[in-house]
Amino acid sequence: MSAGYHEGLYDGRRYGVTLKVSADGRRRWLYAEELGGTDFVSANVFLLGGGRVLLKPCEMPQEKVVAFVQGFVSND
Repeated sequence: MSAGYHEGLYDGRRYGVTLKVSADGRRRWLYAEELGGTDFVSANVFLLGGGRVLLKPCEMPQEKVVAFVQGFVSND
């Protein structure tokens, strides 16, 4: 998914997703909010040396973030 705002479906529910990328391209910030609901997903993703990736969820289980990223279908 490219940086910016996207809408789509996850688990049969509509979400608005914002993805921001740092100027150096090494950090991604993801915030997704269920439209018309109360669920949200928030995380920072750091691209480390050697192709390693560090996922830092914001006050939620890592599994929730991974499931959302894998299952979200954008309307784009």
